[in-house]
Amino acid sequence: MQSRKQRHHQKWEQMHREEMEKWRNMDSSEWHGKYPPWPMPPHHWGNNHVKPANLSTNWMIVDLGFTNYNDKTNYASSTAQAFAPGGNSNWFNLKNNKSVDVNIWLFMQRLNMVKHVVNLKYGLGIELNNYRYQANITYTTNQSSQATVVVHDSISYSKNKLAADYVTVPLMINFNFTPNLREGFGISVGISAGYLYSSRQKTVSGIYGKHKTFDDFDLNPWKLSWIAEAQLGPVILYGSLATKSMFNNQGLDQTPYTFGIRLSKW
Repeated sequence: MQSRKQRHHQKWEQMHREEMEKWRNMDSSEWHGKYPPWPMPPHHWGNNHVKPANLSTNWMIVDLGFTNYNDKTNYASSTAQAFAPGGNSNWFNLKNNKSVDVNIWLFMQRLNMVKHVVNLKYGLGIELNNYRYQANITYTTNQSSQATVVVHDSISYSKNKLAADYVTVPLMINFNFTPNLREGFGISVGISAGYLYSSRQKTVSGIYGKHKTFDDFDLNPWKLSWIAEAQLGPVILYGSLATKSMFNNQGLDQTPYTFGIRLSKW
């Protein structure tokens, strides 16, 4: 005689076989409007599946990553020497592991364009780029010309960074290859426009302690960047590459880029 547990197991197997048989005999038109969508078989249904909305909003997204720049400056040129007298590429080498990028997106929205696979993605937030220098350089003002210049200081700094903060609007085309998965797979590519709202140099030394200088340092007030992100299940990676140098003058040709992890629902 079968036990209660065995009878329950047989009943469950019978129901599962009936569901699978019903699913195999369906086509997409019969399954249209149901959830989860055809052709996902019943045994794959679970908490990771969602019914995508035509417009979805994600609040307070945080990026944690690193920033750097592609330095193509001709330090022998007169313009470079005017901006950084006696300077060379070693002056602007960064401590890579301490040059961090933190972005805080107030919101991002995803608008369905083609069957939830192709979407328009946009948002609003701030980018906080921190360039940590190896050398003891400082940004100062030439008293006669009132122009920004970079000098190599005799003071030894334990911390020396240039911070540039932007209000940024990203705009991307999103390709969501698994629109019915909460943690799916997809890519986004596009462009962002950022406006410089704050910039400062922070130094720490044994002589003067902590010191901050607020100035525009002849940085370009606008930053246009190519941007991309890749969703790999629960992990989202991001990256950006500016379209031109972050400095407004012709002296330094340093094009910034960032990469890291995005803490987001999608």
